[in-house]
Amino acid sequence: MSTKKNPLNLNPLKLRTLTVLQLLAQVPGAGQAGPQAGEITISRFPMPHGDHLHLGEFVVEVKDATGLQNKAVWNALTRKGLARADWPRAIVLTLEGRNYQTDMSKKIVFRGGH
Repeated sequence: MSTKKNPLNLNPLKLRTLTVLQLLAQVPGAGQAGPQAGEITISRFPMPHGDHLHLGEFVVEVKDATGLQNKAVWNALTRKGLARADWPRAIVLTLEGRNYQTDMSKKIVFRGGH
């Protein structure tokens, strides 16, 4: 990937969605390795809990995760080579998608807990 910030010019919705997918890829049980080396197939998506989602030990506000239910966002991430969509069942986060620097984590991801 280029050293340019957001080299694929993803809009804020796509950046937030990719950030959530990157986090989901690390949550046990949310996905599985493959099909290709370095990829993660995510097939279990969190249900909203009030105004937020629990992603392992982290929390994301529902408003920042709307792209998880947006077919156009999945398709855009596929066109950019960051994912491969099997809407609405699963999405494969490619190695490029896993490594893409969104710089959104500090803005939308918080430590969990009630």
